[in-house]
Amino acid sequence: KSSHWESLAYVIYTSGSTGQPKGVGISHRALSHFLTAFQAQIAIRPVDRLLSGTTITFDMAVPEIWLPLVTGAQVCVAPKALTQDGKQLAKLIDETNSSVMQGTPATWQMLFESGWTGNSLQKIVCGGDILSPGLARKLPGSGAEAWNCYGPTETTVWSTAAPLEAGIESVSIGTPLANTELFILDECGSHLPIRTTGELYIGGTSLARGYIKRPALTAEKFVPNPWSRDIGHRLYKTGDLVRSVNGGRLEFQGRTDHQVKVRGFRIELGEVETA
Repeated sequence: KSSHWESLAYVIYTSGSTGQPKGVGISHRALSHFLTAFQAQIAIRPVDRLLSGTTITFDMAVPEIWLPLVTGAQVCVAPKALTQDGKQLAKLIDETNSSVMQGTPATWQMLFESGWTGNSLQKIVCGGDILSPGLARKLPGSGAEAWNCYGPTETTVWSTAAPLEAGIESVSIGTPLANTELFILDECGSHLPIRTTGELYIGGTSLARGYIKRPALTAEKFVPNPWSRDIGHRLYKTGDLVRSVNGGRLEFQGRTDHQVKVRGFRIELGEVETA
């Protein structure tokens, strides 16, 4: 039944500007759609073996656990202590003969600094924080494929993906996954032309239900889509500043507020001030 699709699959808490973390409720519909769309992009095969090193309280763990299971691939769960040591993590990639791994830019940089040269990995997924051009150029040489992904927790892990190439000069967060809508708007909610920076709004099937027991905050961040004829169609107001470049690819330009990222984790400075 459709009501089952709208039931909660999971809740993940993210940092809050008032000092109180907010729980993001993701439905089975959103989760199922994300897995299908992301699989269509990176094509994990039944013969693949994915090394999962992300804590389950971080939404990057969602594709690491569920995508291999729904595609018939294997999951190798890395002990937390080993994921924090570049040499140990590189050794684990070899020992498990892993062909797919996902990590934040900090994780990939740690691996390179430990002397890692790519080894058995055939697919590399990077996301959760700003990817520097230097690191972006290294990643494709370390695996058969390398992807830079972007997406807030409120839109179910990743909303966009960009293939990385060795000679890359500027880093893109890519184009939308299937059935994901992206709008770059100004402060008045009007569309902006190419190469003009504005706030990114995201719509589509992978939007969260909202914030658990926070109706006012949900209404503030999940706003009606004025360009849709469907009743209840919403857009998530990300707070991220982006611009569109050639081919509709997006480039990240910063934030509209003071939110920062530490190893991929969203940190609202209000939480630090409250503590």
